[in-house]
Amino acid sequence: MNLNYAIIGTGWIAKAFADGMKIASGISPYAVYSRTEEKGGNFADSVGAEKVFTSLEKMAECDEIEAVYIASPNAFHYAQSKLFLEHGKHVICEKPITVEPEEFEELFALAKSKSLVYMEAIMMMHFPNRYVIENALKRIGKITTARVDFSQLSSKYPALKRGELPNIFNPEMATGALMDLGVYNVYFALYYFGIPDKITSAAFMLETGVDGAGTAVLHYPDKQVTLTYSKLGQSRTATEIYGDEGTLVIESISKLVNIKLIHNDGTEEHLAGDTEKEDVMSYEAKDFLEYISDYEAHKEEICSCGKNALEVSRIMKEIRAQNGIKYTSKK
Repeated sequence: MNLNYAIIGTGWIAKAFADGMKIASGISPYAVYSRTEEKGGNFADSVGAEKVFTSLEKMAECDEIEAVYIASPNAFHYAQSKLFLEHGKHVICEKPITVEPEEFEELFALAKSKSLVYMEAIMMMHFPNRYVIENALKRIGKITTARVDFSQLSSKYPALKRGELPNIFNPEMATGALMDLGVYNVYFALYYFGIPDKITSAAFMLETGVDGAGTAVLHYPDKQVTLTYSKLGQSRTATEIYGDEGTLVIESISKLVNIKLIHNDGTEEHLAGDTEKEDVMSYEAKDFLEYISDYEAHKEEICSCGKNALEVSRIMKEIRAQNGIKYTSKK
């Protein structure tokens, strides 16, 4: 089959996803939404899309569009996803899929009632390297400690320091370090270690009203997992999981690449190298297409993706509540 999909958003992540879709094959960019015809046209040319819409309602009514990829600011994810699901379109939405877990529950139920795929674009959860890590964890003995880091200096931080207000630091857009980067930390921890018994957290708040960095400790009966994430500085170390028989080192938790196991005697095993982001994203694109192609056959996987997304959203809501993180668009 060849599926026509639409893209909402014209940023670098939307371009990377479109490139990943091309690698996946069987799904073609048909349309692009932008607030301006000119910007939309330039982006459509770059990804090979045929049409440009400046109205989301008209795009949702277009019969040629079967699915939509949403890469707009976080605050718009719920309303835009709902619009397209109500019009019978499959939806893959950038993380965080919704701001509130209750919003996700509502939309997932709506999608299920229409046999539509509604999933979060979280590339690590579809990349086969997650099994490399899973198998390696069985080889490092008893795990009592893990440090899961995603700290990446934002390209928009200089603008913030100049007194501007980029979307990524604007509470009206429901953004900040936790929502942009910490979501990967939470996904990683929950996938490999499960739901914690308790969470303690702290946030470094910016004057704009969002968190620029944060830490969360997930407490389990037999281990502690510390999450660190920041948009105000660049990490030069990797995520590390410590066992009494070895240490697992993962350079990137968003891509799950450059993975090695260091034994207690200091010898190293290189388990996985680097992979281009577009290639990593192609796996979530392939799964999205497969789920759509045979919904009934993949219903269990679709429900599993939904369960993971809901659990992550609930943990993130708890971290926000502990630190008084509120979004002006949600007051």
